[in-house]
Amino acid sequence: MDIKELTKKHLDYAVATRRYFHENPEPSMKEFNTQKRIMEELKAMGIEHYPCGGTGVVGIIKGKGPGKTIALRADIDALEVQEENPVPYKSKIDGMMHACGHDTHIAGLLTAAKILNEIKDEFDGTVKLIFQPGEEVAQGALAMIKDGVMEGVDGIFGIHIWNDVETGKVSVEAGPRMASAGMFKVYITGKGGHGAMPHQTVDASVVASAIVMNLQSIVNREINPSDPAVVTVGMIRSGSRWNVISGEAYMEGTTRCYSMEVNNAFEGQLRRIVEMTAQAYRAEARMEYTQMTIPTINDPMMSAIAAESVKKVAGEEGLVTFEKTSGGEDFAFFSEYAPSAFAFVGSKNTAKLDYYPHHHPKFDIDEDALGVSAGLYTQFALDFLSK
Repeated sequence: MDIKELTKKHLDYAVATRRYFHENPEPSMKEFNTQKRIMEELKAMGIEHYPCGGTGVVGIIKGKGPGKTIALRADIDALEVQEENPVPYKSKIDGMMHACGHDTHIAGLLTAAKILNEIKDEFDGTVKLIFQPGEEVAQGALAMIKDGVMEGVDGIFGIHIWNDVETGKVSVEAGPRMASAGMFKVYITGKGGHGAMPHQTVDASVVASAIVMNLQSIVNREINPSDPAVVTVGMIRSGSRWNVISGEAYMEGTTRCYSMEVNNAFEGQLRRIVEMTAQAYRAEARMEYTQMTIPTINDPMMSAIAAESVKKVAGEEGLVTFEKTSGGEDFAFFSEYAPSAFAFVGSKNTAKLDYYPHHHPKFDIDEDALGVSAGLYTQFALDFLSK
């Protein structure tokens, strides 16, 4: 079978499908129409399917005989962004846009489903198609896992269209690919009073400032310099006017890293510094920590299979290396249940359209990348099942 030729055969379908979902974006965990349309497409193909994880969808393609099960994942949610692209397929939903390429992930996986279903008599094993909601809020993967989506899965493969990589190029190297994302909130209680009489108060603004500075010592002095890590306080709220000392303060921030060891230590390190710094200033502090995502780390064996798949779909020159990114991806939670690989599929082509980064109101992609995505999903499934 020639996957490249089969992909070309269905490229018009991929483009039309992508444009439909681009015109009709929906927010995280509320992808009701998206779910409905995906199920309609799978039904038209004669593929077994069912809802999962709220607004997610799972499709099942069984080969001619028993074998392993490979899962292919695409996320389906959009962003609260007002699109500014003057294109025929511009978003019809005010204030919502597929500004990160999830529309292309849906189209790529549906196209791969069409191809795999056509050739199901030519491979053994099972392909599980995972259309996941809520990636942007890091809730969808966990919801689908809770609903049992990873039961019986021997490996899982995902892609992300990437506008910092040229069209026709794919990065699938082993090791860390995307960072963890933790979120912390700190509530500080001091004692307010007159700005001219600080001795009568416990200044929550001073406590917040001290906490911000002390948190920097985590990366500087507690983490191995060879392990990249970030602790950022993104918001501080305290005080009401110029001559009033604030009795309360609030802050929010994020952590990022590429190591599970570093990731698992963050909460304890932050909590210790937050609480003990507050005590040193005679205040109290309470911290909430949420693990949004864990690091996305490619399994070496899965990465090796993916690299060979890329060469078959995009040629030897199609396989490139690309630096890991500090963005988070809840695909990582699937990797706790089966070996995984995550690919960056290039979609940048400045000869066709202007470059804009992900999450920008003018984000768009070279639609030739849809063929690479669909082909790679398909080829990886076949290569994994044949090993």
